[in-house]
Amino acid sequence: MSPILNLSRREFLRASGLAGGGLILGFYFAPVGSRGRAGAAQAHAGPFVPNAFIRISPDDTVTLIINKSEMGQGVYTSLPMLIAEELECDWNKIHLEPAPVAPAYNHTEWGAMQGTGGSSSVRSEWERLRLAGASAREMLIAAAAATWRVDPGSCRAQKSKVIHPDGKTLTFGELALKAADLPVPKKVTLKDPAKFKLIGRSTKRLDTPEKTDGKALFGLDAQVPGMLVALIARPPVFGGKVKSLDAEKTRAFPGVREVFQIPSGVAVVADSFWPAKKGRDLLQIVWDDGEGASLSTASMRKEYERLADTPGMVSRRDGDTAKAFRGAAQKFSAEYEVPYLAHAMMEPLNCLVDFRQDSCEIRTGTQFQTADRDAAARILGLKKNQVNIRTMLLGGGFGRRANPQSDFVSEAASVAKVLGKPVKVIWTREDDIKGGYYRPMWLDKITAALDAKGNPVAWQHTIVGQSILAGSPFEGMMVKNGVDATSVEGAADIPYDIPNILVDLHSPKNSVPVQWWRSVGHSHTAFVVESFIDELAHAAKADPCDYRLRLLAKNPRHKAVLTLAAEKAGWGTRLPSGRGRGIAVHEAFGSFIAQVAEVSVSKEGSVRVHRVVCTVDCGRVVNPDTVAAQMEGAIVFGLSAALYGAITLTDGRVDQSNFHNYQMLRMSGMPVVEVFIVPSTEGPEGVGEPGVPPIAPAVANAVFAVTGKRLRSLPIRADALKQG
Repeated sequence: MSPILNLSRREFLRASGLAGGGLILGFYFAPVGSRGRAGAAQAHAGPFVPNAFIRISPDDTVTLIINKSEMGQGVYTSLPMLIAEELECDWNKIHLEPAPVAPAYNHTEWGAMQGTGGSSSVRSEWERLRLAGASAREMLIAAAAATWRVDPGSCRAQKSKVIHPDGKTLTFGELALKAADLPVPKKVTLKDPAKFKLIGRSTKRLDTPEKTDGKALFGLDAQVPGMLVALIARPPVFGGKVKSLDAEKTRAFPGVREVFQIPSGVAVVADSFWPAKKGRDLLQIVWDDGEGASLSTASMRKEYERLADTPGMVSRRDGDTAKAFRGAAQKFSAEYEVPYLAHAMMEPLNCLVDFRQDSCEIRTGTQFQTADRDAAARILGLKKNQVNIRTMLLGGGFGRRANPQSDFVSEAASVAKVLGKPVKVIWTREDDIKGGYYRPMWLDKITAALDAKGNPVAWQHTIVGQSILAGSPFEGMMVKNGVDATSVEGAADIPYDIPNILVDLHSPKNSVPVQWWRSVGHSHTAFVVESFIDELAHAAKADPCDYRLRLLAKNPRHKAVLTLAAEKAGWGTRLPSGRGRGIAVHEAFGSFIAQVAEVSVSKEGSVRVHRVVCTVDCGRVVNPDTVAAQMEGAIVFGLSAALYGAITLTDGRVDQSNFHNYQMLRMSGMPVVEVFIVPSTEGPEGVGEPGVPPIAPAVANAVFAVTGKRLRSLPIRADALKQG
């Protein structure tokens, strides 16, 4: 990995009047507006350079440019920790700015694209940001050594100062201008992890104070002078179109400015949200539903069942399953299903587009900066470098704000193009729930065979569900031989030692828009695999934890989290009457998670989760507090889906609309959650998503322990568990 590129700074900085601005290791043309703590930081203009992450001012302010979207997962603390560890700056003097869209900020694993997702933020920046910090530190030390005419090796940096053994000190701010004239070192030595002062220590989040006192700005908070607000009336059936439109009452409503059609529907533009909302309610639209009106989840399920009985595209084939089934002592089959799920972020989608004749600034919470910028540029007829995205704080993302089609940004750009004025398009909660791009609905048929000792000798798993990558920019890279890698992850790579395995896939197509949802394919495959392996354990008359451990002999990291979870949960000890425990283990995004759920079931069939013990091996940990918080949040997210979540369609229309019929876990239903981190010297891996997959099977397996009834569909239905 190349260190920071050195430019001819002296002439450039002084000619452009930036010499007084201090050492700048990050240049960019468009000024980046401040948000949160960045309010005190001065923005500078100039060209981009690689690894453009640091700005140090004469007042000792250290501004860090963060190229990942902060949506509650803590990257506005963990990524600065990587830089600060090597830079040796004063943590209390750090300010943050969101990065503009530029090649210098592209994802290190995704190619020419800037974005946040796949629980990859820390992993992908682990080396690059530390190199950025170390390079800046060495330049500052070199500047101090030149000032004192001493050997740089005799100096050290600490808390935004360079210190010499004889007691001389210079602050980073005092050294900034001189350091700017020095070449960037071609090679720097990163710290030995044993000498880390910040990485690995629980650290308070930098964004918490302003999220608490209301100063933090989210997409919904974005405003510019003269801004109007638009809401879109979208077809009630996916793929539908406007047949006729009567907007007379809407145009007469006070505050409404414009009504016009765009590709996604009918835009109502007003002075503020409520006139736009009321005006939209008054629209009289006759829709042409098209073929989508015949679509229902019931009809899709029948088609999925038919496909599950036929061979699909092979994702994994080990050994000879057919032969193994013929010679097996026992054979077991089960069918599992999970529904469409909405992302249901607390902050609904929104996008502000300030479009001028030869430029455009977009303010929104996005996970896909490059794709969204490019989409807006195409729609507005601008060059890519004429469009700037100012990334706001995201009130939840869960993948929805990483839309491959850039739907909510494209829609806002289409409105701005017609309007010719700054406009913010806002989605209501109902728009969001009914507006598509869901976690796909899945049906899985799985069959296994046991030998005389209860060991699985054959495993056949057929998966049926829509591809989220088909038709997206990622299809060419991640769909091979008809198999979408995200459809089979967590199933095609099961860790259990089974000699004969066949995993195949059907990817039916319909008009329901789908995309990644927190933990992507793992969100359904973990439920299937970990529920069925539990069934096999009971069929073999074995303890579910011991059975798993026996089959994980070749996977020490799985075994470690599973063993620790069982120990911390008191696996095997007596529980109060009416309670049971369930266990699950899963690997996702490079991390290993085990969870034990303790539940009870009422006579009416309602499930109460009392306690969850979660163990995690995510490699080297940057901020333990963030890891624990993400596991807790993932468990809340996963429980909401397991207990309540379902998007269903009737006559092509989504049945759910808001939190009254798309329920979230309430505080009164929150279990006690205990998180234990397995120490590791492996490289850092994902944290934001891996905690979701194990919770549903852990709960389902606990329900079996209490009731003796197997749950093979989600969400958990009380009528399936009602007693008497």
